[in-house]
Amino acid sequence: MSVAVVTDSTACLPPDIASRYRVSVVPMPVTVNGISGREGVDVTSEDVQAALGERRVDVSTSRPAPAELARRYRQLLDTGSAAVVSIHLSGELSGTCDAARLAAAEFGDKVIVVDSRNTGMGLGFAVIEAAKAAKRGRGRGQVAMLARQTAEATRTFFYVDTLEFLRRGGRMGAAQALLGTALSVKPLLHVSEGKVEVREKVRTTTRALAKLEDLAVTAGREGSVDIALHHLGAPEAAQRLADRLAERFGRRLRHTYISEVGAVLAAHCGPGLLGVVVNRRLE
Repeated sequence: MSVAVVTDSTACLPPDIASRYRVSVVPMPVTVNGISGREGVDVTSEDVQAALGERRVDVSTSRPAPAELARRYRQLLDTGSAAVVSIHLSGELSGTCDAARLAAAEFGDKVIVVDSRNTGMGLGFAVIEAAKAAKRGRGRGQVAMLARQTAEATRTFFYVDTLEFLRRGGRMGAAQALLGTALSVKPLLHVSEGKVEVREKVRTTTRALAKLEDLAVTAGREGSVDIALHHLGAPEAAQRLADRLAERFGRRLRHTYISEVGAVLAAHCGPGLLGVVVNRRLE
């Protein structure tokens, strides 16, 4: 009997990867102008982009209900899984891990909840490695441990045109948001200790993207790496960055994933998002 792996839709997992490793993805709730829907099912990143372009339209996100997570766990356990490892975005950014723990309490030690301390493919890489381990027949403790180790070895950097949307959503304090955009500087951010922080400030978008590339290379300076490129309405920019990183990493680069972020990350980052996630492979 295998271990089932569950995550939330902010992992930005490529659909073929989720299907191949039988990852169960719980959609995050997104509300646009008072109408709630499920990320990737009822609400897309395109919907959010359009809404953000209209000043009078409100966009917000929330955690999945514990009851919904409990139903997912129950379904997996009732259909043959011996245990569930549920891996989610940072508890510093969302109450999803708390909701998962409330749901898991119903099942004793059959459900383990892992806080990735990250989001996007910073979460996704942990999910992929956990799912691979589960497919190899590893126990729930080993699967959860590998998810934590992978998350710790992953670095996430991203560029946004403005910090206003992160401030509005409560993912960044007003003082830090003001500092990040003072004097027309372009902020580069990273996920540190589970929180979104300003990493660098440069004067132009061109310099910001060059610095983003350098940060990724430095993060993956040793051993083999996987990388993921995230964007919001900027596939060409993401592909250009992927090509440059492929050239700089050379044979050390194993896998590259390029994806547009979903509705939740779109709501909090806003138009102009370009990010890179570096997974330092555990050998």
